[in-house]
Amino acid sequence: MASAVEPDRDELAYIPAADLAARIRRRELSPVEVVDAFIRRIEERNPSLNAFVYVAFDEARERAQEAERAVMSGAELGPLHGVPTAIKDLFDYHPGWKSTFGGIRALKDFVVDAHCVFAERIKRAGAIILGKTNSPIMGFRGTCDNYLFGPTRNPFDLSRNSGGSSGGSAAAVADGLLPLAEGTDGGGSIRIPASWCGVYGYKPSFGRVPYVNRPNAFSGTDPFLFEGPLTRTVEDAALALSALAGYDPRDPFSLDEQVDFMSALRRSVKGWKIAYSPDFDVYPVDPEVRRVVDEAAMAFTEAGAQVEEVCVGITRDQRELSDLWCRLIIPLNVAGIEGLKAGGIDLLGEHRDDLPPEYLRWIEEGYRMTALDVQRDQQMRTEIYDAIQGVLNEYDLLITPTLACLPVENADDGNTVGPSEINGVPVDPLIGWCMTYFVNFTGHPAASIPAGMAHGKLPVGMQIIGRRYADADVLTASAVFERLRPWRQIYEIPAARPLTAPMAKSDGLSMTES
Repeated sequence: MASAVEPDRDELAYIPAADLAARIRRRELSPVEVVDAFIRRIEERNPSLNAFVYVAFDEARERAQEAERAVMSGAELGPLHGVPTAIKDLFDYHPGWKSTFGGIRALKDFVVDAHCVFAERIKRAGAIILGKTNSPIMGFRGTCDNYLFGPTRNPFDLSRNSGGSSGGSAAAVADGLLPLAEGTDGGGSIRIPASWCGVYGYKPSFGRVPYVNRPNAFSGTDPFLFEGPLTRTVEDAALALSALAGYDPRDPFSLDEQVDFMSALRRSVKGWKIAYSPDFDVYPVDPEVRRVVDEAAMAFTEAGAQVEEVCVGITRDQRELSDLWCRLIIPLNVAGIEGLKAGGIDLLGEHRDDLPPEYLRWIEEGYRMTALDVQRDQQMRTEIYDAIQGVLNEYDLLITPTLACLPVENADDGNTVGPSEINGVPVDPLIGWCMTYFVNFTGHPAASIPAGMAHGKLPVGMQIIGRRYADADVLTASAVFERLRPWRQIYEIPAARPLTAPMAKSDGLSMTES
C-alpha cells in the first residue's frame, strides 16, 4: 500500500486525526508510512520538548503493519484506524509498559500488566499507541515536572511549562507529534495543559467515559476523576469520544446511553443563554488572561446567543477551596502509597526523597484526617455544586477562563510549581490558579478551548461548562466557536520553534524502547 511519494513528517504533523483516518480508509495513506513519519518527528523534536518519556516504536510498527493488512483486505475499520496516539504516564497502563506514576524514581522499572480504559478503547477503534507522555508525580499539581524525567516544555516557549498533569500529551499534540493523546482529569489535568499549550481538551460528564480502577471500584468520586482526549480540533475530540464513551460493567457509575457526538458539531447556539464568569467570584485573574477571554466570550453573541456576566454565588475564599481539593483527593493517594508499600516499595521510607515536599505535606495531612473532616469537606463541596448547578438551571452554558495565569517558567530541580500570587493575592502554587477543579467537585462536562494569544505569543484557554450530562451542548458551543475564531494558525509558532531547549536537571532518563 506504499504511496508513490513517501509522506513527509512535517506535512502530516498538523493533519487532524479525522482526516488522517479518512485518507487511510481511502488508501491514500499507508498506516505504516504514517506511523513511521510520526516516529521520525518524535525522534527529532522530543529531546527538546520532553513530552514522551516512554516509547514503544517497534510494537507500534507491528500494529501499523497489521492495520495496513486490514485496509488491504477490506476488513471493517474502526473510526481511528491507523491514527497515532499516546497514553499518559500516570495511572494509565498498557501491558508490558513501564508506569512510573508521574516520574517517581523508585518506579522507573515498574510495570502494570493491564490496559487503562483509554488504551483499551482507543486500540479497539484502530488507533496505534506510540508510547507514554510525561506528567507530575501522582498528578498532584497543575504543572508538569518530576524528579525522574524533568519538565515538559511548552512548545510555544521552551522556557515555560506545558501545564499538568497531562502536560506531555498536550505538548505533543500542540507540537505536531500526535494528532490526539490521552488526558486524565482529577482537578483540571486535561484542561490545564490544553490552555497553556493552545489545544482543545475535553473532560466528559462523570460516567460518560468509564473510569475503571481496582481494588476500589468507587475511587473515582472524591473528587470526580475522568479520562478524555487532547486534540487540535473539536471534531477530533468528538471522534475520540465516540470511541471512548459507552457503558462498562466494571464501572459502577458508567452511563448506559448513546450520544451522537459528531452530530452535535453541526448544531447552532442561536437563542441560547450563556453565563460568563470572568473569575468564578473568587479568583484573582491575570489582566491579560481576562482581556483575551472577555473578547473570546463575545464570539457567542455573533452566533446569536445571549451572553451575560453572572455572579456564580461562591462565597468561600479561593485558598480555602484549593485546600479542599487537596483534602478530597489525598485519601486516594494515601491508598496508593499503602498499596505500593504492600508490594514492597516503601515511598515514605527509603524512597521518601522521591516525593516533592509539597506532596509529602499533604500525604501527612491525609493520614491525620478524621471521618468528621471528610463529612465537613463533602458539605463544602456541596456548596460549589449548588452554586454551579444554580447558574446552569438558568443558563445553557457557563464559560470562564480556564486558568488564572499564563504559563510559568520551568524550574531546574524537577519541582516546577505555579504562581504563589496573582495580582498581589496569595494562591496555592499547586492548584490554586487553576479555575478547573470546581467542575471536578460537580461532575459537569467541560472543555478548554483556545481563546486567543496573550502578548501575541502565549495561548490562553476558555473553559466551557455544560449542564449535567449535556456533553453535546459543550461540543456544539466548541464547534461554533472554532468556526468563528479558528486557531489553527497558532501552531505556526511551535512548528518553527528551536530544537534545542534550556537546560533542566533530571536523572537524564528520556525515551526508552519497549
